[in-house]
Amino acid sequence: MTASVHLPSSPQHLSSMARLVGVGVSYGERQALCDVDLRISRGRLTALTGANGAGKSTLIEVLAGVRPVTTGQMTRATGALAFVPQRTAVPDRLPVTVREVVTIGAWGEAGLWRRVGSAGRVRVATAMEVLGLTGLAHRSFGTLSGGEQQRALLAQGLARGAELLLIDEPTTGLDGESAAHIGAAIEAEVARGVTVVCVSHDDDVIDRAARVVRLQDGRIVDDTEPA
Repeated sequence: MTASVHLPSSPQHLSSMARLVGVGVSYGERQALCDVDLRISRGRLTALTGANGAGKSTLIEVLAGVRPVTTGQMTRATGALAFVPQRTAVPDRLPVTVREVVTIGAWGEAGLWRRVGSAGRVRVATAMEVLGLTGLAHRSFGTLSGGEQQRALLAQGLARGAELLLIDEPTTGLDGESAAHIGAAIEAEVARGVTVVCVSHDDDVIDRAARVVRLQDGRIVDDTEPA
């Protein structure tokens, strides 16, 4: 197993946020990723798509640094990173308000349980406004609909102020309003120079992408840049 390392700041790496070379991930005897080579360019939306079980979520977890590789190497540039998992990976009954969930994203600058500074509070307020959550600030996270919960998790990621935003299936099974809020928020992040990698089956998200990477059986089978 090879641990992730930081990309050097030499000119050939300046346009890359992350790079995978020969990456494989195994769960026991099952191989979730096999010999994956991928370079993530800065300031663009890259969509990861493919059938269920193709390896998309494993790949984005590798990029986030929460899934160790079995073979190969993942390198990633320095800078703040935010990883937004699927809503189903988060307990529905968290005893916290929507504002508290979003504010967790700003903890990086303050440390756990410390008071968030003014810049962090602005990011929290802005993220909640962009995702239509301002009126829900004092609601318990567990009382929200699935779409509202997913919007809160994405707002938490935006509050991080990250240079690299990784999102796993943000619109699956959501109502049209929530999906539209999320799509617009992703587009706005790219517009301000954030690098976004998003696992999605959603045609709207895929159509917004500058690059679409399709996986099948743990391998990249197509890597295109739509006209």
